[in-house]
Amino acid sequence: MENTTQEKKGYNSKDIESRFYNICQSRGYFEIDGNKHIQNGEKFCIMMPPPNVTGVLHIGHALTFTLQDIITRFKRMDGFKTLYQPGLDHAGIATQNVVQKQLAQEGISKESLGREAFIKKVWEWKEQSGGAILNQMRHLGITPAWSRLRFTMDKGLQNAVKKAFVQWYNQGLIVQDNYMINWCVNDGALSDIEVEYEQNLGKLYYLRYPIKNSTQALIVATTRPETFFGDSAVMVNPSDERYKDCIGKSVILPLLNREIPIIADLAVDMEFGTGCVKVTPAHDVNDYEVGKRHNLESITIFDEKGILNAYTGEFEGQERLEARESIVKKLESLGFVEKIEDYTNQVGKCYRCGSIVEPYISKQWFVKKEVAQEAIKKVNAGGLKFFPNQWLNNYNAWMRELKDWCISRQLWWGHRIPVWYCECGEKIACESDNPTCPKCNALITKQDEDVLDTWFSSGLWAFSTLGWGNIQESKDDENTESAKSAESALFTDSDLSDFYPNSLLITGFDILFFWVARMLLSGESLLGSLPFKDVYLHALVRDEKGQKMSKSKGNVIDPLEMISTYGADTLRFTLAILCAQGRDVKLSTQSCEISKNFINKLYNATQFLKLYASQQDEIQNKTFKAFKNLSEIEIQTPLGQYMFVRLQVAINEVRQALESYRFNDGASILYRFLWGEFCDWGIELAKASKDSVYELGAIFKTALLLLHPYMPFVTDWLWHSLNGSEIESADSIMIAPYPKAENVSEELSAIEQTFKVIEDVIISIRRLKAMLELGNANVEQVFVKLNISVDENMLKLFVEKLAKVTNLQIVKDKQMGCVCDVSDLSESYINLQGIDLSAILTRLNNQKAKLEKEIVKLQGMLGNENFIKNAPKAVLEQNTQALELAQEKYAKIQNELKTLTQS
Repeated sequence: MENTTQEKKGYNSKDIESRFYNICQSRGYFEIDGNKHIQNGEKFCIMMPPPNVTGVLHIGHALTFTLQDIITRFKRMDGFKTLYQPGLDHAGIATQNVVQKQLAQEGISKESLGREAFIKKVWEWKEQSGGAILNQMRHLGITPAWSRLRFTMDKGLQNAVKKAFVQWYNQGLIVQDNYMINWCVNDGALSDIEVEYEQNLGKLYYLRYPIKNSTQALIVATTRPETFFGDSAVMVNPSDERYKDCIGKSVILPLLNREIPIIADLAVDMEFGTGCVKVTPAHDVNDYEVGKRHNLESITIFDEKGILNAYTGEFEGQERLEARESIVKKLESLGFVEKIEDYTNQVGKCYRCGSIVEPYISKQWFVKKEVAQEAIKKVNAGGLKFFPNQWLNNYNAWMRELKDWCISRQLWWGHRIPVWYCECGEKIACESDNPTCPKCNALITKQDEDVLDTWFSSGLWAFSTLGWGNIQESKDDENTESAKSAESALFTDSDLSDFYPNSLLITGFDILFFWVARMLLSGESLLGSLPFKDVYLHALVRDEKGQKMSKSKGNVIDPLEMISTYGADTLRFTLAILCAQGRDVKLSTQSCEISKNFINKLYNATQFLKLYASQQDEIQNKTFKAFKNLSEIEIQTPLGQYMFVRLQVAINEVRQALESYRFNDGASILYRFLWGEFCDWGIELAKASKDSVYELGAIFKTALLLLHPYMPFVTDWLWHSLNGSEIESADSIMIAPYPKAENVSEELSAIEQTFKVIEDVIISIRRLKAMLELGNANVEQVFVKLNISVDENMLKLFVEKLAKVTNLQIVKDKQMGCVCDVSDLSESYINLQGIDLSAILTRLNNQKAKLEKEIVKLQGMLGNENFIKNAPKAVLEQNTQALELAQEKYAKIQNELKTLTQS
């Protein structure tokens, strides 16, 4: 058989992946009806966590999308009507910052442009540069329904956001009020989970507050001395004997000469500092609650940009952190600083820009925490399953502490809050623009200036993408971006009923509270049911040492570079086989090399099968064309039957693994069967049973179907190679039915047992030959004692051929004068007559002596208390492992010497 030029070169991922991907996409295979000819009436829906429109593909994305695509391809091949919904998030803060920086380079500010012109600029940027990550996803081979691509600022989704807001507003679940919130001087209001806490090496300042009409002073300790201008009281614990006489008196605030009371409250920790605490209701979360309890004045001392105001006297106009040093110096010069100590504490920072977050009283929009109560009940009633299950406890722990959700953001880019203000004083929430005032019938033109938190719109993702709240829009919309989104905003009537609730959500555990919990509460509250049946949360991808990846460490792995070097199949399979539920993925180039070698093994197996098939056909004066499918042939040869049985086991196990989202187990099973059982044994045994090659080819094709969701490109290429077809003219493997296991008869089970014995004997004889340093040389005679009864003729046929034995003799008793190898199912004997063992014994004894010295040395080091106390942990582990390895080698040599000398 003539090999094509392509086959002679071997499998080249760069030549194959983009070509095969584009062909499959152009045929509509990725869409809901892409595999319509095998749909069985069942439905499957999974949502892509919409990456930021500003983002690039990182290794965490690669893991999420790989797992999503594996399960999607499996369900599609298994006959499910399948929707893998793609999309992008508008990423309010990040996107606005990107465009602002670009404009700043041109000397333009967003304020000089005005709101409408700035938003138009953002849309232009989005159309030209946003969403580069979508093309990067394609390199990974994922198969979402690209025709349904959604963007959280699409007109249709804007309508869904308005509908959700208005519904909650009318139910009293959205309110506007003054709250103590997290405030970033750059990015404005933040929710609690948008604040990242870091250890801070700061100072603890002890300030003197003179007691009115006394020569004494109270000493208060604070980490933020600049906030003392906003103090409304000094607080002590009512049980603190040191200060009982002070309660009810007043102190004079340094620099300002403002009188504030000394109050008692159980919130004071008597062990912290001096036991006296300053109360600043406008700038501390705990003080805010104290202020409400004691009716204290809330004094705001800086504005939204962190600039100190008139309450700070001579420091007005300075930035609050920059002013700290000069404020402390002034207090020191006047004797108001008792002492300053080093102090380590946790400081909240903005998850976007890293600025220190300030507690700040601000009038904002909030979703009341009561909105989540039914979702919490339904999750705990079993309405949803977490994989792994431990995340249910994490979910409950967070939901128990749930607070009202601050949803307003001080941005221009985003979903503008659909609240309108009439000149008559009326305020309404409305889905339509410029509504008519219900009170005075005037046209309302003033809308709330703020936009909604990005997570508000993405919290509707599980159903807004299916048409909930969307309307069909005119393609004649004057705005280009609106017109484009209108084209993708058209839904069929059945979308929501077909695919809500979604079947499964796969995402990283780190957005359980950012996104998953918010989708759960949104779906339940707005539609009456939880949005998912199952939620799979994967762990982090770390480097090979288990360290978190970061640019500063220089250990960041770029998935696009990995794809360029190894191919998408290699990266996908590596991520999947390493992704055990509940455990971090430790990724390394070595792991990728193993997967790459697996692909080479599959390629070589294909070439072997085709070569043997062509040789068999030449004997019959035929020209080899293609291997048939397994369903089209009858398995007759013992080897074919054995591989058929092992294939059924693999099919069952892989299906069970995928159905329970044990992606790593599925990959391991496929690796075990294809490499360990089919390639290492099936193809090896075929050398003694060449008439089985057509059966093996059909079995291998079925195994490629089984592997396809993990490795889509190489399986498709090999599928066509075995079929004698080309992707340009034939269907892809991706729309073939996924294998289902067949029943195995008792007769086939007996054949499987025979081949297990055959393999056991071959391995046993090869071990003996290795010990006797015979290499791969032919051995005249070998005796085998079997522990179970099998077809002896079949045993001799395969063992004599593959173990290179001229005469295999089955015996009942132990053979004297022979070297013996005992295995699980048999005992093998080679006669030592004519074999010079002196060189072998000398080598083994030398190795034994060397290992004895090494073991004594290592035992001495590990038994030395000073060494154990002073040696680094890594050195101790290294020496412990070295000792264990040396002891294993020593035991093996001892066993070999015993075998050789007693024979």
